[in-house]
Amino acid sequence: MASSSPALLFPSTSSSSSPSSARVEAVVLFNICDSYVRRPDQADRVIGTLLGSLLPDGTVHVRNSYVVPHNESADQVAIDIEYHHNMYASHQKVNPKEVIVGWFSTGFGVSGGSTLIHDFYSREVQNPIHLTVDTGFTRGEASIKAYISSNLSLGDRHLAAQFQEIPLDLRMIEAEKAGFEILKSTMVEKLPNDLEGMESSMEKLYILIDEIYKYVDDVVEGRVAPDHKIGRFISESAASMPKLSPAAFDKLFNDKIQDNLALVYLSSITRTQISIAEKLNTAAQVL
Repeated sequence: MASSSPALLFPSTSSSSSPSSARVEAVVLFNICDSYVRRPDQADRVIGTLLGSLLPDGTVHVRNSYVVPHNESADQVAIDIEYHHNMYASHQKVNPKEVIVGWFSTGFGVSGGSTLIHDFYSREVQNPIHLTVDTGFTRGEASIKAYISSNLSLGDRHLAAQFQEIPLDLRMIEAEKAGFEILKSTMVEKLPNDLEGMESSMEKLYILIDEIYKYVDDVVEGRVAPDHKIGRFISESAASMPKLSPAAFDKLFNDKIQDNLALVYLSSITRTQISIAEKLNTAAQVL
């Protein structure tokens, strides 16, 4: 274990090539939340290493993570460096393209001890990012933010460094989005089934289509300056849709609905059979 004394500022290790933004895969967030649930009873938060790559446009793409044991108190922070290096070596054997890009912690915002931990990761990799996940729902939801360390200088003299928030992009497929929305909620009455999930997805799709229509109309009417990048994205998205007649689309959609209903029916039958078998087995043991 390596320990350090607390400090509000630390020598800067960042350079002019600091990351401009961060892109985080859903599996990373789920791993962080799972590690928080499994944390030791005396631990207030968990920290760990972020793995991924730095893209040519300056975006840090975070694709994996692992927890690093640590201890925090009012006067010191201790990190299990040997465990961290062993875990990183194991990940390198599986996927050598995933390198250390920063670290994560649970909790809202940046604390005094975070500067010390960031100082350690600054020695592991140049310009690490710091990802925070508010698993305590401080503001009613799981706030997720990304930071970098920026220089504080006086003339040509660098005094210390401070945390600066950078744009964060959460990449998720539809199934991951549904799970993440449930995860962000402080209270969930029940998990949605397949049909309810599809209905929610269609409602969100209608909202997005309305927003696209509004944006295109505003550009055509001259109320909004055109963005060629957005225009190409809309054009590519429209061109990627298959050309189907309304009748063919209705048939394809109805067939998919029927498949989902069949799966729901079969799963219900399976649960019923398992329940009956358990009751019969219990009755046989009593007799």
